[in-house]
Amino acid sequence: MHPEELLTEELQSSSLYSEDLAPVPKTKRKWGTWNYAALWISMSLCIPTYMLASSLIGGGMNWWQAILTIFLGNTIVLIPMILNGHAGAKYGIPFPVFARASFGTTGANIPAILRAIVACGWFGIQTWIGGASIYNILRAWNPSLPEIDNHSLFPQAIPMICFLLFWLLNMFVVYLGVESIRKLLVFKAFFLPAAALALLFWAISAANGLGPILDQPTKLTGASFWNYFFPALTGMVGFWATLSLNIPDFTRYAISQKAQIRGQAIGLPPSMTLFAFIGVVVTSATAIVYGSTIWDPVALAGKFENKMMVTFAMIAVAISTLATNIAANIVSPANDFAHLAPKKISFRIGGYITGVIGVLIFPWKLIADPNGYIFTWLIAYSSLLGPVGGIMIADYYFIRKQTLMLNDLYSKHGNYSFSNGINSKAIIALLLGIIPNVPGFLVTVKLIGADAVPEWISHLYNYAWFVGFFMSGIVYWILMKKNKE
Repeated sequence: MHPEELLTEELQSSSLYSEDLAPVPKTKRKWGTWNYAALWISMSLCIPTYMLASSLIGGGMNWWQAILTIFLGNTIVLIPMILNGHAGAKYGIPFPVFARASFGTTGANIPAILRAIVACGWFGIQTWIGGASIYNILRAWNPSLPEIDNHSLFPQAIPMICFLLFWLLNMFVVYLGVESIRKLLVFKAFFLPAAALALLFWAISAANGLGPILDQPTKLTGASFWNYFFPALTGMVGFWATLSLNIPDFTRYAISQKAQIRGQAIGLPPSMTLFAFIGVVVTSATAIVYGSTIWDPVALAGKFENKMMVTFAMIAVAISTLATNIAANIVSPANDFAHLAPKKISFRIGGYITGVIGVLIFPWKLIADPNGYIFTWLIAYSSLLGPVGGIMIADYYFIRKQTLMLNDLYSKHGNYSFSNGINSKAIIALLLGIIPNVPGFLVTVKLIGADAVPEWISHLYNYAWFVGFFMSGIVYWILMKKNKE
């Protein structure tokens, strides 16, 4: 069946069908190469991208080591991004429907919820950044207020109140609906590049030119560099591990395969690397200007002496963060939660669920320091999403040979219903891809001692996304091949 053909009336009345999940007909696919390039440029220009680069400087890398690590990570993640995007462009289907082919019509909820929980974490992080921006406005006009202490279990009362106020603003936008955010997205598209360039010029001026900044030496040499580089690279891949799964949500609108491939290749690695370069330069400059590395741009702006400049910068950060948060971290998980029970969970309720989980994840702890951001957050969730990506790619390219039965994706009794809607082989492969990374995670978060497991096992966690991706993909392929025999 061709994607542009309507599904039967029986399937349209199925609980697996909704207008949001239906295949996009070819007549409605309008996204070309530059649409995808613009999408990635917009998504790359956000505070976490800046923090991604500056966290590497904070961890001891010099400017070119940090830039190279980010470029390599984004080039690597571009591969599964394009591979998973193929099904969206060919059949016009979104991520949860594509996942039904490998995990089953019911089992697809597992990768959808894994991806949703990660988005909840990002929602919490962005909301914390917005709340911190509000607090820094208060500090600018009342310097006696202390700096935020996000190393303790709970920060001080006033920063927490600012965080909760910004959280309520996000929830109000969810209540109004996503249409209300469009003007803010336009604001972000113009403001963030301008603000980033202004910060770059400040760094070059304050540090007396680019020379002193680029001469900052690395703190990592020999074995210490490689011990930091590989987990950092995994963290860079993990940064977009979410989108490498649900990229069909965007490529389903592509006018051709060539459009999504070229657009993503043009948009993702270059824009991430360019914006990261600004983060690297500014963070390196803080070591010269202030004597210590400040990797959080909100904390840096709070140090400026001009009250009006701090106020303007923090309002702008808050507005652009709100726009990014709703577009990138509410829409997808809200739909993923709604996918659990389409008749009971609306988009709005899904958004509220996202908001609550985003607070419970304690986002201030995740970004309290560069190591927590990379080793606890980025690598940890990449160990969950890497296996899902491996299974979906193995299924689509090696088992199904890029051919799906569209009707069956929406049928409870079709080719993808497996046993009670769950493909047990995908679940086994998923677990076997996650398990090798568990000991290293437990050591990293200090739930067990480093001497509790062999060193080589705990070190697998440094390559979490790669280990999970290949382990689950290979195991799934073997299990499905045996099933066919």
